[in-house]
Amino acid sequence: MGRDDTRGLDILVVEDGVDCAESMAILLRLYGHQVEIAGSGPAAIEHAIAHPPDVVLLDIGLPVMDGYRVAKRLNDLHWRKRPLIVAITGFGGEADRHRAAECGIDMHLTKPADPELLRALLERFRRAVTFEPADEALLENQVPTGALNVQV
Repeated sequence: MGRDDTRGLDILVVEDGVDCAESMAILLRLYGHQVEIAGSGPAAIEHAIAHPPDVVLLDIGLPVMDGYRVAKRLNDLHWRKRPLIVAITGFGGEADRHRAAECGIDMHLTKPADPELLRALLERFRRAVTFEPADEALLENQVPTGALNVQV
């Protein structure tokens, strides 16, 4: 982090579905972000340690180590600046959202996530970490202030 105002976020997409991960990466790059992909929980943790991201977009239904365990491990690391952890998952029930919050996941979006909502969330976070004033027109009726779990 600690970037200039014009640079996008460093985002780690954690998704075992190759097509889904690549599509998400293309979209995020179009929004101006730098994107890396990890196809498993262990790979995500290894990558995050080597290259700390600003944001982790995390699938919950990963093989070997599910997204809840990944989030717990990420939260246990000693970060200079902790990344925003956003679940983007097919698990959208109330119990899933509650468990996500307990594991330290900051936001919970259900697949398929609305691209404009995701763009607005990332822009809001980018402005916060670069200390830019919020563009209220960008966020109007898009992102609840202080939301920890956002349903799409």
